[in-house]
Amino acid sequence: MLKKVYQFVVAALRGEEQDITNLPIKRAILLLSIPMVLEMVMESLFAVVDVFFVARLGIRAVATVGLTESVMMLVYSLAIGLSAAATAMVARRIGEGNKESAATAAAQSIWIGLILAVILGIAGSIASPQILAALGADAQLIQEGQGYTRLMFAGNITIMLLFLLNAIYRGAGDAALAMRSLWLANGINIILDPCLIFGLGPFPEMGIEGAAISTIIGRGAGVLYQVYHLFGGKHIIRMGLRHMNLVKDVTLRLLSVGWNGAAQYLIASASWIFLVRIIADFGPSALAGYTISIRVIIFTILPAWGIANAASTLVGQHLGAKQPEQAEQAAWLASRYTMFFMLIVAIIYITMATPIISLFDTTPEVVRVGAQSLQIISLGYIFFAYGMVLSQAFNGAGDTRTPMILNLICFWLVEIPLAWCLASFFEWGPRGVFIAVAISESLVAVFSIVIFRKGWWKATVI
Repeated sequence: MLKKVYQFVVAALRGEEQDITNLPIKRAILLLSIPMVLEMVMESLFAVVDVFFVARLGIRAVATVGLTESVMMLVYSLAIGLSAAATAMVARRIGEGNKESAATAAAQSIWIGLILAVILGIAGSIASPQILAALGADAQLIQEGQGYTRLMFAGNITIMLLFLLNAIYRGAGDAALAMRSLWLANGINIILDPCLIFGLGPFPEMGIEGAAISTIIGRGAGVLYQVYHLFGGKHIIRMGLRHMNLVKDVTLRLLSVGWNGAAQYLIASASWIFLVRIIADFGPSALAGYTISIRVIIFTILPAWGIANAASTLVGQHLGAKQPEQAEQAAWLASRYTMFFMLIVAIIYITMATPIISLFDTTPEVVRVGAQSLQIISLGYIFFAYGMVLSQAFNGAGDTRTPMILNLICFWLVEIPLAWCLASFFEWGPRGVFIAVAISESLVAVFSIVIFRKGWWKATVI
């Protein structure tokens, strides 16, 4: 038994080329989920390790990361939205057995990503002080943190391409290569982080700016690894220079799907910016506690996203292979697996919140707010599981519009007004924000379940 499990895991990590639409659903989900979960584990590990080292620089450094990341989420949103379109189109073409068209779609998405990254990098670098000020940072924090913000925007091209190229590999069903590229990128990040922040060995002491440079170098290395295998490897999807020519109709279809996908994540990310702005009014300690708790939450949310990404790939490929019932079955099964995982995590966070936050900062107010955030948001974890997986299932089908509308309703019409009312009007403080997050995320899940059952997404053309 153990030998069979070991052989199965090794096969999943090797990423051997095979037609996953001809495999049993459970086996296909596990083959894709193992490398995707491990990929996200490394991403989440970096998020926690990064804030652990930054926390050694003080509350203001953590607050700077929190404010900057709330805006960088806009960059992540564009990258993830375009990635959703790339995954859907590549998966659909692979499911149809058309690898040439899959490579062409991948190339068009890369062009779009490069253009977006350059525009965002220039604009964000120039406006870094104004961005921090708009989010409620005081003059001292702006002075100390604008270098970090500027570097993160300038290096956003590495983030954009890392997300996008991994989405292409996932769409093709090559989850193992996507895993290896992210492990390389974040492994380098984790090693360089303390070296550049504190000036260990031959490295200069750069403080919080060292954290940004570590991220850029690490993710840049990951991108180079991806490009090498995309053009020179022998994997499911292979690209040549002929695929880099602009193809108008493919680009327009990607933009159409990608726009809704980007809007979907931009809406969610913008809501987090408003939440950070509300919490910032309660002082740096509250903001630091919230930032730490979110990093801890990401530590478990991202592995769960690995299973959701597997569902996205399976839905896309099964629809391409004209197997809509198998696509639906894969989504429900992945949701169930994710729900069990999130339930276990919720129990741990609710019972161990204070000691977990204390690992990062022992300031009483930081620990109090961070633990409160962790406990309250964890109450909605079971719902989060279905919301994550079914949203990705919609995206995998190319129906990025449905999750976008759900996010608009649940985050902008419910979460933001509710957070402000509870935190400021009713004077519940940060606790009101955390309650609003748990309620709105649960609503996304409920609405997703109802709409997914109707099956409209199966008819999406991409």
